[in-house]
Amino acid sequence: MRRALIGAGLLAMWAGASALAQDPGARRVAGEGKQIYQRANCVGCHKWHGDGGGGYGGDALSLRKSELTRDQIIEVLRCGRPGTGMPYHLRGAYDGDECYGLTREAVGKDMPIEGKTFLRPSEIEAVTDYVIASLQHRGEPSYTDCEAFFGAGARTCNVYKTAAATPSGGTE
Repeated sequence: MRRALIGAGLLAMWAGASALAQDPGARRVAGEGKQIYQRANCVGCHKWHGDGGGGYGGDALSLRKSELTRDQIIEVLRCGRPGTGMPYHLRGAYDGDECYGLTREAVGKDMPIEGKTFLRPSEIEAVTDYVIASLQHRGEPSYTDCEAFFGAGARTCNVYKTAAATPSGGTE
């Protein structure tokens, strides 16, 4: 039963990413997700490219390499990750047991920190859709990815342009 649910979740995630590629309305939602990703300071730890790295909460996991399903990403955004630097973004998280079946008292000293910004459920879904469509399973960050985030001609992306132009993939 669990494998069937996981398989169905992966199929839904793939279908969702395909829909984003073809549906202008879905791309609009993913664009909103990018804005919320920035506003909620996801870039502080996961960086613009989602590949993770050091941040105020420690070393963030790579969203590009993540195998989490859509529902799991939503839960992590809502509830954070107990015992790590991943904050929660849902107002009232852990007031009941809707986060991993745990209450604030049960989590104790491993309670995640409060996010910089609380997000509404629709905003959490928009960030999730952005992560799935633009970051997850995308390989190494590229010049195209950088321009998609910062805008065409952004000087900060030149480092990726140079790396893409050299045969070894390194810098000159």
